[in-house]
Amino acid sequence: MAFDGSLSGAEAAALWSGLLLLLLVILSMRVALTRRSRRVVLGDGGDPDLALKSRVFGNAAEYIPVGVGAMAILAVLGMPAVGIHMVGVPLLLGRVLHAAGLRGDRATMARVFGILLTWLALFLAAMMLIVHAFVAPH
Repeated sequence: MAFDGSLSGAEAAALWSGLLLLLLVILSMRVALTRRSRRVVLGDGGDPDLALKSRVFGNAAEYIPVGVGAMAILAVLGMPAVGIHMVGVPLLLGRVLHAAGLRGDRATMARVFGILLTWLALFLAAMMLIVHAFVAPH
């Protein structure tokens, strides 16, 4: 993988997928460590902090695989790195903002911007995939 700005589409997809998977690992570890410290084997044990951390992870786990899958398909179809970056950047930023801004009692600006960036990333990926289906040479 080149770090001089000449990434291929597949390398760009690998970069963003790896970063997004690291985010999932971090969020999962937060849940596991909290469960361990609170001696909760399954679920949240009625602990609001653990419930929130579980929901933060769950929300990321709902969106990240879809984005990673879309980037993988785009890379296989030959999308240049810039197209993959157009999906990866807002998806990662959106998921980080959403995780940081998710609070049980109110909608924060980080949460709102996080979901908007996530939707933007998925919308862009969807449009690229649909356009490719009709424009790509057969």
